[in-house]
Amino acid sequence: MPARFQPLAAVLAVLITEARKKHPRPSTPGLYDMDSWLALWRSAQAVPVGQPVAERTSSGAADGQSPSSTCVPGERRQTVPRQLPPATARLVGRQAELAMLSRLLDEDAAPGTAVISAISAISAITGTAGVGKTSLAVWWAHQVAHHFPDGQLYVNLRGFDPSGQPMAPADAVRGFLDALAVSVERMPTSLDAQVGLYRSLLADRRVLVLLDNARDADHVRPLLPGSPTCLALVTSRNQLSGLTAQGAQRLALDLFTEAEGHELLACRLGAERTTQAPDAVGELVRLCARLPLALSIAASRGVTQPNFPLSALVDELREAAGPWDLLDGGDTATNAEAVFSWSCRHLSEPAARMFRLLGLHPGPDISLPAAASLAAVTPGQARRALRELSRASLLAEHVPGRYAFHDLLRAYATELSRRLDSEAERRSAILRVLDHYLHTAHDAHQLLSPVQDLLSLSVSPPRSGTTPERLSDGEQALAWCETEHPVLLSAISYAGAVGLDVYARDLPLALFAFLSRRARWYDQITTQREALAAALRLRDRNGAARVHFCLSHVHTQIGLYDEARTYAERSLALYQETGDQAGQSFACCLFSWMCGQQDRHRDGLAHARRALELARACGHRVGQAMALTLIGSHHSRSGDPQQAIRCCQEAIELCRSPGEREFEAYAWEILGYAHQQLGDCGRAAACYQQAVTLFGTGGYRFAQAAGLTRLGEAHRVAGRLDAAREAWQQSLDIYAELDVPEADAARVKLAHLFGAPCSLPVSEAPPHATGH
Repeated sequence: MPARFQPLAAVLAVLITEARKKHPRPSTPGLYDMDSWLALWRSAQAVPVGQPVAERTSSGAADGQSPSSTCVPGERRQTVPRQLPPATARLVGRQAELAMLSRLLDEDAAPGTAVISAISAISAITGTAGVGKTSLAVWWAHQVAHHFPDGQLYVNLRGFDPSGQPMAPADAVRGFLDALAVSVERMPTSLDAQVGLYRSLLADRRVLVLLDNARDADHVRPLLPGSPTCLALVTSRNQLSGLTAQGAQRLALDLFTEAEGHELLACRLGAERTTQAPDAVGELVRLCARLPLALSIAASRGVTQPNFPLSALVDELREAAGPWDLLDGGDTATNAEAVFSWSCRHLSEPAARMFRLLGLHPGPDISLPAAASLAAVTPGQARRALRELSRASLLAEHVPGRYAFHDLLRAYATELSRRLDSEAERRSAILRVLDHYLHTAHDAHQLLSPVQDLLSLSVSPPRSGTTPERLSDGEQALAWCETEHPVLLSAISYAGAVGLDVYARDLPLALFAFLSRRARWYDQITTQREALAAALRLRDRNGAARVHFCLSHVHTQIGLYDEARTYAERSLALYQETGDQAGQSFACCLFSWMCGQQDRHRDGLAHARRALELARACGHRVGQAMALTLIGSHHSRSGDPQQAIRCCQEAIELCRSPGEREFEAYAWEILGYAHQQLGDCGRAAACYQQAVTLFGTGGYRFAQAAGLTRLGEAHRVAGRLDAAREAWQQSLDIYAELDVPEADAARVKLAHLFGAPCSLPVSEAPPHATGH
């Protein structure tokens, strides 16, 4: 070793020794390697005097990238997911279990899979709903998060959800890929491919994966990372013997001990109060069966009545005890229903009724307006009832204005409604809340869809007591759909399962515009298939034709052309059976677009011309504009720009109402490309600018970015480099915001414009009509 490095080596040796004591398992490979540190020092010494060392390294190094990597302005840095839900303010007891979990991180214990399941006298339900598996797992995950610097992933798999609808592994994997910044365009179509990508992304990273409420081993297997550097923590009612047989370590979580039950009550009620009534505290612990959830509910009652002696609470709990088969351990001391019924007894009648009806809601949570419709009350009355339930710990406002049940409380509410509410009242409540979602979604669709009559719905007036939400513009429509998206998916699944086919058919059609705007193709496919099954049960040919159209559209969008063609053929056949010429025109447009995506322009022209003929025969102006836009696209891409110009100009004249501006924008874009083919870059730029403006006004961000890319290309060809730079920078900003692969092409264009080395061509592909 050169003499000049010996002092540095001595200091590093001491620092590394101390670091090993505190963190024996470093998250960064080579962190304790002396040679690596000396090599870094040599590199720093090689930097010319006066040049900061930071200029040699990438700005992305701080984000976990290699020092040699570069960061072009606008580039998205690696995403580190932090998905853990909040931990409880204090975890009572569980010290032995926490120690066992922490041993997973000992130097001699390789990362892998840990399983937390439940054993208790009241079987699995106590475990899922109240024994505290999730609380323990989340608490411990927060404590050790620093051991996993590459992120923490979390999902509630709803394996024992009262609705009976556990989350599919495919949905969970896609959620993880979203969290790992995989864009829609890069998302594989099959589950196996998605699992492969997920495991590839986790390879050599240190990531904690918390899989909450799994149904069984098969439910969770696709979600287990394959890298030995990761740790999967699974909670389940099931013992998951299939995983433990493969080496997973099992932690059986039992009920609280007597001492832990006392500690929880002292935490919630105050040590002075519990110390003054030790016998009553002991009796509360026994009556609550040492179940953490039941103890928490009992404590909340004591908190809201600080002047009540604890002995009075014990008496009320004894009197409220009654049978509940699923939570009956054989005597009143292990009857958890007593705790819930005791809490509900002190509710006002409006709050008690709201509690029962909330058990009928498909979940996973509910907004205040939807709760008002469910109970047929005013929003003010609903707000008071929901707040009362939240104060009694029977409901949680997990985000402002949205309320959710613990799954055991949901099951209890459902059981209460079955006992106390008539069948007619329960059915009316379900129909009111489905009406609420359908009518609000229908309003959102009308604000978002550029072609109102393509998927127009004839919905009956909402039932008495239903108060759909009023949306004033497209921005509000998008926000509502985004917020209610999980609930709407649950509502569609529920409606299909219980035979409410009108809702199962119409809700997916009402969501079509939103899911398309957000490029949620897999949700689109799932919901439209549910709609198709409902339409067929209803023997509704018009509805089936619309659903086949939607399924063809989404399969074309993701490049599954064989499936898309099958759905389009069926849609066209059904429209022919019903004599709907406008529908036939739309179906022919689908065939034309499909052909364009596959560079089959002769076939595409034939389909577009047939679509135009049908639209003209029935006087359908939007259908004519769609067909002319497609004809222009095929002509431009076949080398006939003059004909493309004539078609697009005619399409533009037809698209003059606000709901048709999307098609006008596509026509302007193709018109710009045709002028560019003729060498008139000035006119091409003007057309592209008009398209960009229309796309921006309508909120079509992806299409707006594509138009800016073409606008920049027209400026570049004309020698207007400053204008090209501005357009491409705007395009890059939008693509980076949307996190799509097209951002890379935008960076290439900017790099080429500034003279940076670039081996990729900058020629622009022609636009596709409706192809953004």
